[in-house]
Amino acid sequence: MSLKSERRGIHVDQSELLCKKGCGYYGNPAWQGFCSKCWREEYHRARQKQIQEDWELAERLQREEEEAFASSQSSQGAPSLTFSKFEEKKTNEKTRKVTTVKKFFSASSRVGSKKEIQETKAPSPSINRQTSIETDRVSKEFIEFLKTFHKTGQEIYKQTKMFLEGMHYKRDLSIEEQSECTQDFYQNVAERMQTRGKVPPERVEKIMDQIEKYIMTRLYKHVFCPETTDDEKKDLAIQKRIRALHWVTPQMLCVPVNEEIPEVSDMVVKAITDIIEMDSKRVPRDKLACITRCSKHIFNAIKVTKREPASADDFLPTLIYIVLKGNPPRLQSNIQYITRFCNPSRLMTGEDGYYFTNLCCAVAFIEKLDAQSLNLSQEDFDRYMSGQTSPRKQEPEGWSPDACLGVKQMYKNLDLLSQLNERQERIMNEAKKLEKDLIDWTDGIAKEVQDIVEKYPLEIKPQSQPLAAIDSENVENDKLPPPLQPQVYAG
Repeated sequence: MSLKSERRGIHVDQSELLCKKGCGYYGNPAWQGFCSKCWREEYHRARQKQIQEDWELAERLQREEEEAFASSQSSQGAPSLTFSKFEEKKTNEKTRKVTTVKKFFSASSRVGSKKEIQETKAPSPSINRQTSIETDRVSKEFIEFLKTFHKTGQEIYKQTKMFLEGMHYKRDLSIEEQSECTQDFYQNVAERMQTRGKVPPERVEKIMDQIEKYIMTRLYKHVFCPETTDDEKKDLAIQKRIRALHWVTPQMLCVPVNEEIPEVSDMVVKAITDIIEMDSKRVPRDKLACITRCSKHIFNAIKVTKREPASADDFLPTLIYIVLKGNPPRLQSNIQYITRFCNPSRLMTGEDGYYFTNLCCAVAFIEKLDAQSLNLSQEDFDRYMSGQTSPRKQEPEGWSPDACLGVKQMYKNLDLLSQLNERQERIMNEAKKLEKDLIDWTDGIAKEVQDIVEKYPLEIKPQSQPLAAIDSENVENDKLPPPLQPQVYAG
C-alpha cells in the first residue's frame, strides 16, 4: 500500500485499503496488500511452486552425482578397493542429503508417523493441567454458551477439544504453520455449521467469536510473540523509532484536533488509553475492540474540533499522532498476533477490519517517515532526530560552532524552566480565579437566602387559648346528656 504526502498532510485513498486482488475485502500490509482469503491462496500457490522447484533441484543434483560417479568409474577402469569404498560412501552420503531435502519439502512431511498420530489421540497434559483463573472462567462460559445449541454444541465442543489437543503436538511447527492450522479450523467449523447444522449466519458469527475466545485464551502464551520469530525485535525497533519521533507535532501531521479544548483533550487521552490497553488482552477480538474504541474516540475528537463529521483523510493522520504519543507496548507483536489468529471474517469486512487496516497503515507510515513526509528540510529532520534541537524552541542563532555543549544544554534547561514557570503561574491564576468564583458564589447564595427571609418573614403567632379550655365558654354544658356508659349483656 502506498502512502502519499499532500501539503504536509497524509492521504490514503480508500481503494488502497482494499485487497489488491480486487475481491472487495480489506487488505493488510502484513499480507502484502491481500485480504486473508487471497493471501492464503497466494501463499499456497507460492508454497507449492517452491516445493516443486526444490523437488526438481534435488532430482537434478541426484542425476549429476550419478553421472559424475558413472563417468569416474568408466574413466578409471577398475579402481582400487579403497577408492571404490570411498566413492560408495560419498554417493550414499549425497543420496541421504537429497532424500532429506525431499522429505523436508514434501507436502506430507507434516502428517507425521503413525506413532505420533496415535500419541495425538491421547489427552494432552497441557489441556489437563491446572488452568489459570481466566482460562477456567472462559472455559465455563464457553460450555454454558454451547448448552443452548444441544447436539450442535456438543459437536463443536468435541471438535474444539480435538483441535487444542492437536495444537499441543504442533508447537514445534513454525508460527505461520500454526496460524494456517488455526485458520483452517475456523473455516472448517464455520462451513460445517452452515452446511450440516443449518445454523443461520448471524449465529455462526457469534459461535465463532466464542470459539476464538476459548481456544486463543488457552493458546495465547504459546503463540503470542514466540521466540522462533523476530516479533520482539520488531517491537523494540518500532518503540525506538517512536521515541526518536517524540518531537513530531500535530501541525506537522496536519492533525485536525485542538487539545486545548477540554473535551477533545479527554478524548485524546481515552484514545491513547485504549490503544495501550490492547496489549493486556488475550483474545484477538478483544484487541480489535480496543482499536475500534480508540478510533471512535479519534472520530469524536475531530468532530468536536471541526464541528462537522470527520473524514477518512482526517482520521489517518490523527491515528498516527495517537500512536506516536502513546507508543503502545509490543505493537508489532499485537498486530502479527491479530493477523495470524483472528477470525478472518472480522479482518476482511466491518468496522473492525477497517480500523485495523488503518492502524497497519499508520505503523507502516511511522516506519518510513522522512523529511518529505513532514514537509521539512533534510537538515532540520536530521537535527530533530538527533535531538540537537526541537521544533518548538529553535536553537539561538548566536551560538558559534565551537560553543560548549554544556552551556547550550544549560540554556535549553533555562528555557524549559521558563516555560514551566509560565505554566505554573497560569495554573495559579486560574486557581485564584476559581477560588474567587467560589467565594462570590457562596456570598451570592447567602445574600439570596437573606433576601428571601426578609421578604417572607416567618411569623409565629401565640396560641389564643389552651386546647383544654376549648368548651369553657359554653354555658349550656350542664344541659348536655351524660356520656354513654358501657353495658354488659349476659349471653
